Formats: sequence, structure tokens, C-alpha cells
Amino acid sequence: MQTRLAAFIKDSPEGEEAEAIIRTCVHCGFCLATCPTYQLLGDELDSPRGRIYLMKQMLEGEPVTQKTQLHLDRCLTCRACETVCPSGVRYGRLVDIGRGIVEKKVGRSIAAGAMRYALRQTLPHPGVFAPLLKLGRGVRPLLPGSLKDSIPPPAQQMDKMQSAKTWPPARHMRRMLLLDGCVQPLLAPAINAATARVLDRLGISLIKAENAGCCGAISYHLNAQQEGLDYMRRNVDAWWPYVGNGAGMDSAQGPQGAEGVEAIVMTASGCGVTVKEYGHLLRHDAAYAEKAARISELSRDISEILEAEAPALFPLLDSIPVDTRKSAIAFHSPCTLQHGMQIRGVVEKILIAAGFDLTIVPDAHLCCGSAGTYSILQPELSQQLLKNKVMALEAGNPIRIVTANIGCLMHVQSGTSLPVNHWIEILDERLLIRQRQAQNQA
Repeated sequence: MQTRLAAFIKDSPEGEEAEAIIRTCVHCGFCLATCPTYQLLGDELDSPRGRIYLMKQMLEGEPVTQKTQLHLDRCLTCRACETVCPSGVRYGRLVDIGRGIVEKKVGRSIAAGAMRYALRQTLPHPGVFAPLLKLGRGVRPLLPGSLKDSIPPPAQQMDKMQSAKTWPPARHMRRMLLLDGCVQPLLAPAINAATARVLDRLGISLIKAENAGCCGAISYHLNAQQEGLDYMRRNVDAWWPYVGNGAGMDSAQGPQGAEGVEAIVMTASGCGVTVKEYGHLLRHDAAYAEKAARISELSRDISEILEAEAPALFPLLDSIPVDTRKSAIAFHSPCTLQHGMQIRGVVEKILIAAGFDLTIVPDAHLCCGSAGTYSILQPELSQQLLKNKVMALEAGNPIRIVTANIGCLMHVQSGTSLPVNHWIEILDERLLIRQRQAQNQA
């Protein structure tokens, strides 16, 4: 697709990248069949191909209106289109660039701007989000159904908090870093502890860097892109002392003997896909480009870690006593896992090895409607997608649903009466059964 950039963007890094992406699009239309918003609305401007045309016109200097902004806002950035695109169009990067330009040219109403600002100042900051969550739980019985369902009840949270306290000590020579996350430790604190216990059984200690925080995705995808990049720089600074010799550093510089970690572990696929892109997003920052690239190289979704540790993990799973008649589960693969990071079939393989019976989920490639802050900013479309996703997940009559991203977990849980967990939690449960069995036999 030929493009002639306007003067305002020509010769800029963003302009060059956007032009290169648009030129790879051959407008074949394969993306239409996989786009959730096009499936719901039937408007080509709410499809990747249509949005690419809108962004092309904008980059060529055509007038930009609120209608353009609306169609770009409706995009979930699920990147299902990238999975099926025969030309390799990097649509996710293009829409980030396009949204940033539209934000500057069109702006937003005071109310819309205030909502986005509030989300950026709340979700990435546990110190702000925690008291608001506590308040929400206090008034939960008084809230309307959809909002009430989005807040985990206190009793459920207490169980998860108790599980989160059981964190094994850092006793192994092999060590990996954890991105603790911003909302996940408050909404589902058992996830990271379960991850630490699973890795501990494999001879790997999971540690945290004190000053690491939000991955930057929330701000970046809300078009506060410089703010998002600042979060990324902060994490690079927090993790860098732990990288050790792998980054050309003196290993003695590592804090508390934690130098030279093997990987940076992501338990939320939404964070994982962002951290894997640090190197690209900060490539023009002379002070951070090399470090960010190294951080991205070290970033691994927990499923990638366990796949690599299969020779040690699978013998443990083989000895687990399993009653498969009570183990039917549905796995919801987040868009950030299957489309963003292109990790497909790995979690399923591990869960099957652990003795779970995975039900068939129709249209498993489609988004659940969570998509970061999308469920808040586009509630009508999000709820339609949620309804469809829950119907698909429940089609095989599972006893529970598992996923790999905190946003999907909370969103799907709000639409079903079945328990929804991170898949690492149920794997940890299975391994605990094996451990107790071994202790009883001893």
C-alpha cells in the first residue's frame, strides 16, 4: 500500500516506522474474519484494514476527526489480525502510533480526558488502588450487578491472601526475577506465590526487585506514551543490577548475591508482551536502548519457563494422583499470549501433562473484551464480547476456567459463576498433592 507522508510526520522515527508497516499491507482482507469488533459491528472502519486506511489518510495529511478517533478507540489491540496476516503487518505498533497522533490532533472532552487520567493515576499505583479497592469491597453489596461482579468478594480475597503468604525462601543457585505487577498483587495475590512455589520445586528461586512496578502498558496504550516509557525506564533501572554478566556487568555488582538472573518471569501475559517490546520502544533512547534490548531478551512468560524446564517438570507431573472425571477445565488463552507473544499450545500441553481434561473452546482466538482498560472505556462492546466468550468457555461443561492474564481473569470472572484462576495456581495445587502424597508414603 503506497503512502506519501505529510510534512508533520515525514522523516520522524514514528513516521518511518508507520510508513514501513503500511507498505506491507496488501489489503487482502484476511484480518476481517478474525477481528472481534468487525464481527460485532460489521463496519469495515472497525476492522484492521479499515483502520489502516484511516491511519494512512491521517499520515498523508488528510483531516482527522473524532470519527477517526472513535474507530481507533474501538480497537481492542488484540492483534488477532497479526496472527493471520500473510504479509506480516505489525498492526499493533501501527495503531499505537496512529492513536498518539489522533490524540494530539483531536484531543478529548474534559470528561473523557479526566477518565483516562484517573485510570493512569490509579491502576499503576498500588498505594492509590489498594484503598479504592478496599472501599469498593465495603460498598460491594450496594453496587449494580456488572460493577459488583468486577470486585472480588472479601472472603475469596482472604483465601488468596493466605496462599500468597507461602513464598519459599531464595535458597537455590538458579534465580529468576519476577515482575510483581501493579493490580495483580492486590486482586489475585496467590498467582505470584504459586509461581514461586512451582519454580522452587524445580530448583529455581524467584525473587523481586524492590523498585520495579507497572510495566508501562496502561499509560502507553492510553496515549500517554512518554509516561509509559518512563515506567519502562524505571523497570530497566530496577532490574539492571540483577542482570549481571549477561549484560556485560561485573557480577559483583548484583544486589544480595542475585546477580546474573536467568530470566525475568511474567505471570501476566499483558505485561509480558509489553516488556518483550521494551527494546523496540526504547531503541531511540541512547541511555536505555542497549539495556532495554537486554531486558526484552530476558523476559519470559511463565509458560515459556516451564516448557524449557519440561525434563524436570514432567516427571513430577507423571506421578500426580489424578481423577480426571473431576478435572475438566476450560483454558482461555489471552490475546496477549496467543497473538501478542505468539505462544500457543504450551500452557495446554503442561495442563494435560498434569492430568487435566481440557474442554473444547469454540472461537478460542477471539478476545474476551478485557483488553486492559477497554472494559471500562468501551463497556458495551466489552460486555458483548464477554458474553460470547463465557458462552464458549462454558460450552464443554468445565468445573473451572483458567487463563494467563489478570485482566482476563477478573473480566471473565465477572461473567460466570464458575471459579476462574490463573493456570499456574491449579498447577501448583496439583504439585502440592504430589508433595503431600510423597510425604505420607515416607
